[in-house]
Amino acid sequence: MAAKTAPKASKEQPTPSTPSVDPEVGTPSTTTPEKLSLTYEQARDELIDVVNRLESGGESLAESMELFKRGQALAGLCEHYLSEARATVEATKEA
Repeated sequence: MAAKTAPKASKEQPTPSTPSVDPEVGTPSTTTPEKLSLTYEQARDELIDVVNRLESGGESLAESMELFKRGQALAGLCEHYLSEARATVEATKEA
């Protein structure tokens, strides 16, 4: 009997895209910049609120898990904006 091997992971980097946050479940999805629903500042401010709510400990376990998921999505969105800003600064420095 031949052993099955797991498919090899692609070494190609995914094409950069703009993540948006699904407000219903708080998970990131991929969309175009035109469909992005939150600015960096909005995402950052909401992330601060999520962190404060989690740190207060007043939420149920289920609510805390949903807040955690939302926080992860917001953090990813903020990181995307910051990465884009870094790339812009680097490109300007090289020009």
